[in-house]
Amino acid sequence: MLLTTLSLFLIDTANAQRVSSHLQAFYTFDEGHGDTVRDRSGVGRPLDLKITRTNTADWKDGVLVVRTPTSLISATPATKIIDSIKRSGEITIEAWIKPASDSQAGPARLISLSSDTSQRNVTLGQDKDLWDVRLRSTKTDRNGLPSTASPRKSLLTTLTHIVFTRDRKGTARIYLDAKKVASGEVAGDFGNWDVKHRLTLANEVTGDRPWLGELHLVAIYDSALAEKDVQQNFAAGSKPSPPKPQSLAAVSASLFDHDVAPLFAKHCLECHDSAIKKGELDLSRKTTALAGGESGQVIVPGNAADSLLYQSVSSNEMPKDREPLSNEEKVALKKWIDSGAVYSVDRIDPVIYMHGGGSGDVWIQRLTVTEYITTVRSAVGVDIAKEAHEFLPPDLRADGFRNTAYNLSVDLKHVEAYARLAEITVQRMDVMKFAARFSKSSKLSTDDTMRDHVAAMGKWLFRGPLNEREINAYSGIATTVASAGGDFNQAMTYMIEAMLQSPRFIYRIERQYDARGSHAVDGYDLASRLSYILWGAPPDEDLLKAADRGDLQDAAKLKAQVKRMLNAPLAKDRSAEFVSEWLNLARLQNMRPDAKRFPNWDAKLADDMRDETLAYFDDVVWNQNRPLSDLLDAQFTYATPELARHYGLKPMGTGLLRYDVSSVPDRGGLLTQGSVLTVGGDGASMVSRGLFVLDDLLRGTINAPPPCVNTTPPPTKAGLTQRGIAEQRIADVKCGVCHIRFEPLAFGLEKFDGVGASHEQDQFGNKLRDDGEVLFPGDAKPVKYQSSAELMKVLSDSDRVRESLTWKVTQFALGRPLTAADAPMLADIHKSAQSAGGTYPSLMTAIVLSDLVQKSGRRK
Repeated sequence: MLLTTLSLFLIDTANAQRVSSHLQAFYTFDEGHGDTVRDRSGVGRPLDLKITRTNTADWKDGVLVVRTPTSLISATPATKIIDSIKRSGEITIEAWIKPASDSQAGPARLISLSSDTSQRNVTLGQDKDLWDVRLRSTKTDRNGLPSTASPRKSLLTTLTHIVFTRDRKGTARIYLDAKKVASGEVAGDFGNWDVKHRLTLANEVTGDRPWLGELHLVAIYDSALAEKDVQQNFAAGSKPSPPKPQSLAAVSASLFDHDVAPLFAKHCLECHDSAIKKGELDLSRKTTALAGGESGQVIVPGNAADSLLYQSVSSNEMPKDREPLSNEEKVALKKWIDSGAVYSVDRIDPVIYMHGGGSGDVWIQRLTVTEYITTVRSAVGVDIAKEAHEFLPPDLRADGFRNTAYNLSVDLKHVEAYARLAEITVQRMDVMKFAARFSKSSKLSTDDTMRDHVAAMGKWLFRGPLNEREINAYSGIATTVASAGGDFNQAMTYMIEAMLQSPRFIYRIERQYDARGSHAVDGYDLASRLSYILWGAPPDEDLLKAADRGDLQDAAKLKAQVKRMLNAPLAKDRSAEFVSEWLNLARLQNMRPDAKRFPNWDAKLADDMRDETLAYFDDVVWNQNRPLSDLLDAQFTYATPELARHYGLKPMGTGLLRYDVSSVPDRGGLLTQGSVLTVGGDGASMVSRGLFVLDDLLRGTINAPPPCVNTTPPPTKAGLTQRGIAEQRIADVKCGVCHIRFEPLAFGLEKFDGVGASHEQDQFGNKLRDDGEVLFPGDAKPVKYQSSAELMKVLSDSDRVRESLTWKVTQFALGRPLTAADAPMLADIHKSAQSAGGTYPSLMTAIVLSDLVQKSGRRK
């Protein structure tokens, strides 16, 4: 038996010299193991191909030579290939082949996903002296006609590199030896591809379209290769070489990305960044780290043993007053230095490593209470808000938001609540009217009519098609009701009630993808992502129909849907939910300031402050369509007469009205609103206010204080203001290294007391100031400001603040913390949004059009 070397690449080539797409898996025909195609990557299930051979079909020097009619047919449908291509809306077939003659016709099948001579998903075939590709879509027939063909006499009997590619726009091209020889259009999408078709080589499944010749390499991709990719693959040749071993520099760079950069961010940059630079050592930047500090060179590339940095951490001398590095971290640091100490970035931004370096992809998310209420209302027209808030446990904040997926657990109380809420919902519905939307029949039956009804109704409630098991399960309800003598109304009532408490309704369940790579999500999953990100609600009929048609795989049609959705009232509601979560406005409901200290406080002011911020956000973002960063410095606000007096403004009338504050020195911008200022508590804590600015506007990071440090703030007194207390902490050798990063950010807010009123003096007669400085993360020197108005201007003009807003909105959109793996895509999102004006709609558009939403699966 010969161990053959012809490679069939499925989806990806896994060869460093060739184009890398998504999955890293390739397969080889192996005569020594039952004539099957086996996965050489070590992961995933093998794709078994039965090989029907004759004595004249053999392997020769890694080439499959087909001398007489021979069939290679997958034992099972090629679902992995079919599903991937259906999701992406793109396909490429690549082959290195040598035909036996230029007279083979039929067309003779070289590569095919089909069932017989007239039904196929795709076929690359030979029709005498040309190549012919039949590709099925919603605009072609079941046989893939009309086809795309190369010119007459373009087929040669020498070894040839052929590539057929079709992109989402429908443009199809054929390349021969890296030269484009044909192009055309295959309109429509692949929604009608048959998932039961098997993969065949050198023949049709039925055995009556044989092709003779040599197969050197075959590849199928779920993406459209660009012309440069085709040229690259042609240059790589027909023999796939094994991946080249990584160089030491590549190993070092990989270690830096996955281990060392997060290690530095967690343990070292607190003291050794551009701003603090203890011992004159800055490890955050490549040039300064390798230059060393006052003790000289601390990193000797290629020699960890002689590197002061490794010596200090291996002996637990560093980091000071903190937990020592783990053994695993020490080993990674040693390997990194020994392999060359390569920095793969110019500067380490600690915040991107806060939640790890790997993919943060989330496949399943429970609906939040708000999303559940909106989903029930949108799906069946029933407002269940009062009961939902009463029965369901409240969603808790995690990483700054209540929709963080890992925190959306389900316990017994949830299960009982969903059952009760489903019962109440159905009782309030006109069940017959709702059921009539999905079938003209109102007769209780147990035949295919009922199954079709279940499939249509379930598709609406579950936001995507049901599988056979689900159809059987819900159809069984009708069968049970019929056997008990019940009627159609009862069957529909029980069926809808069951669906409303199903995991597919309660959760945003998506198709799970192979863990080896990222994939374009299918149309229904994408529709659900779009609707919950933009609306916090399920897809409407228009969006589901777009998924049915495959429109969401078309870039222009997808953008049109996003634009339509952003113009809907639900988009405004969702944005208000974002700002409420971001600023934790629900906190205002629990405000109980000291009555002796604030005798004029009225609890209604908390509601007014919340309404002020929401109205302000709505005006800036939607009415004026201004950049999000303008939230920090817009010269107006909204106030009731009570809130206006609280702010020292002259009341203009009743209700919540717009006030121009351009002539008011200490008002204007989000940070001067009571909803934000109250984050400092009764004492107007500069720690709390400074940390808010650092965390939520600058994306800075601060480690927790050492356990031995007393964090109880001393009280103010005559001669000692909050600023004075902060300056004492900053001057303290133990505290200053951290507090200098964030407390000066609140100096400009010192004139505002704990409930947001402005004063020139505190309760002890101390004069208050509003000058200070902002130390932006990564910068060596702070930016000074002379007043709160200047502080607002500095923040609104800051690129760092703009980037932070991008990260905050994206985190809320995805419902998960962002990781280092997301950073490159977030940079692209930010660039796209800023080029379109930096507005909320432009940012949301960039988010939903990015790979963070368009794709799913593991990213490296």
